[in-house]
Amino acid sequence: MNFTILSNPFEQMAAPIVSLLNMIVTPALIIVGALGAIFCILLGVKFAKAEEPQDREKAKNSLKNAIIGFVLIFVLLVALQIGLPAMTQWANSVVTTTTA
Repeated sequence: MNFTILSNPFEQMAAPIVSLLNMIVTPALIIVGALGAIFCILLGVKFAKAEEPQDREKAKNSLKNAIIGFVLIFVLLVALQIGLPAMTQWANSVVTTTTA
């Protein structure tokens, strides 16, 4: 028995998801950047206003953690935007080679 595959089932299933991710990544980068800037400014003001050494240290740690968190989110979103076409191509090639 010889089966002919008309199209890649992975591509049919993944196309709407990839399309949705492509539409969401750019606005997500803008939102994360804006929220990150606003939050870091607020934490910076809190750090500048802190009079007690404990409050100053707590505000400094909060600011440092916020900056690290937003940088990680930003880097992961950029990596998703860059890596999504490569992952899709890889998945399509794996499905093509296993069905051929």
